Amino acid sequence: MEMVDLGPAAMQLAGLVTRVPDAELGNPTPCPAYTLGDLIDHVGGLALAFTAAARKDGGRYADMQASGDGSRLGGDWRERIPRDLAALAGAWRDPAAWDGMTRIAGGDAPAAIIGLSAADELVVHGWDLARATGQQYQCPPELLQAAHSFLVQFASPDLPAGPEVPFGPSRAVPADAPLLDQVLALAGREPGWAAS
Repeated sequence: MEMVDLGPAAMQLAGLVTRVPDAELGNPTPCPAYTLGDLIDHVGGLALAFTAAARKDGGRYADMQASGDGSRLGGDWRERIPRDLAALAGAWRDPAAWDGMTRIAGGDAPAAIIGLSAADELVVHGWDLARATGQQYQCPPELLQAAHSFLVQFASPDLPAGPEVPFGPSRAVPADAPLLDQVLALAGREPGWAAS
């Protein structure tokens, strides 16, 4: 499988994170399970887990389950999470990261699939953060394609729905919808979501 540079999506997500004011951390996001603070904590956790997966280090982050609790952010999140996102992007620039098997969230999977999953997480949660905070969101086509290629394999309209799930059942969009809208719909998002 061809490598994808996760750097542009990781850096855009890092920039979005740093611009979230403390006063907005309790605000809703397009991800029904998460407030902004919860989503930012989740982004911090996924950065560590996907970096560990790329490096195949099998350490404590390889078995870490997805976080999502804004009360655990700590005071350094605006510096720590962008730094960890940069490490994620750097780790996946190594061709060896995409080869063989790796471990994430306590399970083993082909590394190339995990790399595409990382693209999906960065793209969708980047859009979530941008939409929830009124920031602009642009994503390079190759990252949208990587996220799409992951989601078409695993998304389903039969996935669980409700406020406790970060990715809901896939939604239908027109076949000629923009690729970003297709990715969002596959991830269970409403592409027209807006903060109220």
